[in-house]
Amino acid sequence: MEKLVIIPTYNERENIDPLIESLLALPYGLEVLVVDDGSPDGTAASVKAWTARDPRVHLLERPGKLGLGSAYRDGFRYALANGVEYVFEMDADFSHDPVAIGDFLEAAKDADIVLGSRYLHGVTVVNWPLSRLILSFSANLYSRIVTGMPVADATGGFKCFRRRALEGIRLDRVKTEGYGFQIEMTFRCWKRGFRIKEIPIVFVDRRAGISKMNRRIILEAAGLVWKLRLLDLLGRLE
Repeated sequence: MEKLVIIPTYNERENIDPLIESLLALPYGLEVLVVDDGSPDGTAASVKAWTARDPRVHLLERPGKLGLGSAYRDGFRYALANGVEYVFEMDADFSHDPVAIGDFLEAAKDADIVLGSRYLHGVTVVNWPLSRLILSFSANLYSRIVTGMPVADATGGFKCFRRRALEGIRLDRVKTEGYGFQIEMTFRCWKRGFRIKEIPIVFVDRRAGISKMNRRIILEAAGLVWKLRLLDLLGRLE
């Protein structure tokens, strides 16, 4: 198991079958780990059918909605326990194009973490309402100003970690559950001196299902950047 794509899911039955099929068809020898939070729509059952016929598909079932950050932490531990070298984060809703994984692998040859950026060369977002786009762009600008991180898109969820980067992070110290998790992981990698590289991606709004974004997630991320900055200034960022 050298390359693993981690996909957190909650009610993604409409998307998960075609996404797994697309990933397995790529010429990179990918394996897929779906971390499902007790989806009532039968997402886990669809993945189980895949695991029965293809050993490259794996499933972690969890009892309920435990959070995005928690899902990725469980996925990262699974990857580290199984000797994975390249660990991908990816949404289940096709907002992230599987074909772009080749670009991530190329960039990862001389980087420890590769970020798929929606704002590296202008704005490469399709089908978002203007209000959502302004919110996302502003959140990234705010995060960059407060933390000092030299990245254009700290909140994106399409990433590739080299094993050494995940081994260098104390996952038990990463507590964020919403999209702030993406900011925290990148910040911790940056502060530990790991090489970060951004590549442009085209982000397309989900084609099926319902977005998980809500006010609580936004407020959590807004407060997180100040917490990270303060911990860093005090020398307490473990």
